[in-house]
Amino acid sequence: MTTIVAKEISCSHCGAPVEFKSGEIVTTCKYCGFTTVIQTGRAFNFEHSLILNNYNTARMENCVKAWMSSGFMKPSDLAKKSKIIEANLVYLPFWVVFGVAATKYKGIFERISPPVVKEGQIEKEYNWLVLARKATVFPTREYDIPLAGKIPYNFQKIEGFAKVLNSEIDKDETLERAKQQIENHHSFLLQQNIDRVIEISTTLELKQMLYLHAPIWFIKYQYKEKMYQLIIDGASGNVLKGDIPRTKF
Repeated sequence: MTTIVAKEISCSHCGAPVEFKSGEIVTTCKYCGFTTVIQTGRAFNFEHSLILNNYNTARMENCVKAWMSSGFMKPSDLAKKSKIIEANLVYLPFWVVFGVAATKYKGIFERISPPVVKEGQIEKEYNWLVLARKATVFPTREYDIPLAGKIPYNFQKIEGFAKVLNSEIDKDETLERAKQQIENHHSFLLQQNIDRVIEISTTLELKQMLYLHAPIWFIKYQYKEKMYQLIIDGASGNVLKGDIPRTKF
């Protein structure tokens, strides 16, 4: 039996061909901006937003040089002797989960003698950010995404040289990821109260979900024949993650 894998579908809004890659679940028409769930071909019923990029290539290079010139952990000649090899703008897909998470726990406080069993609950309200890609390593927790600056998704606002990635996870997987990540975060917070966890469980009361694309610059630079990488928020110019060459003090 021969299996045929579709590589494009028609936009249910304007009828134009919509291309997508293997593994992607949600895709957006570049002609009209309509968002579609690939498996069903049906219209996307969540809010789809866009964070605008505020940096062109030249301004981003200035941002990189400014980062290189600041901080005592960097080589003093980093800005002068480094060379930017690549500067790629990618619009990454994210889900934002608005909800209340509650984690019930039971553990042992061992810093006193005898040890004490403690039980309780952590409950917090979150706008939890989930990267909508499966194999991409990204510092999500360091990214303070500027939700106040979001606009309705508009493909015409995206630079022609930029790359746009689609979501590889659906609503159910997003919620499961958010719940697991929040539980891990709460486990970290629990280290202040208990030394050993016996039981832990988290529930997530969903209020709203938002799907959006945000501009991220991926920079590769060379310093003394070695390659390093920077990940920079295209809206604010903040460095989310940066490789720093080792220095000798």
